Amino acid sequence: MGKVTTMFLKIAVILLGVPVLALCIFLVPELADVSVELLPEFGAIKVLVYMVFDASAIPFYFALYQAFKLLRNIDKNKAFSDLSVDALKKIKYCAITISVLHLLALPLFYLFAQADDAPGVVLVGLAVPFASVVIAVFAAVLQKLLQDAIAIKSENDLTV
Repeated sequence: MGKVTTMFLKIAVILLGVPVLALCIFLVPELADVSVELLPEFGAIKVLVYMVFDASAIPFYFALYQAFKLLRNIDKNKAFSDLSVDALKKIKYCAITISVLHLLALPLFYLFAQADDAPGVVLVGLAVPFASVVIAVFAAVLQKLLQDAIAIKSENDLTV
């Protein structure tokens, strides 16, 4: 049962990367073009859009890799190890990085909302930073729980 579950989660982790890749390939160029139309006097806006959104894909894929490593540790019965704690720590930092990068792009969403007279666009812009912060907090809680479990396990190993 355990191997089947982790295999399902590994497939899910891999499939999570596909939509982000599609967004980076298809949606980011559109956002960059719209940004140039909204701010023609700011010539570097296109490069800025590419940098913020494509740069946030790097920690995203790194976090997916760390999740894959975490699942591999579970498969090897090494879930309660320092490797798992390190993977969770790296996932936490990646989530924080993604959140900060997308908060930097929030003024663009405000400009889109002003241009289209749609205030809900700003809320859409807040979705990714909010989700990233939730993931960072969840990873931090899991990291702390895992550290405590490892400490208890090592205490029990010493008493036996």
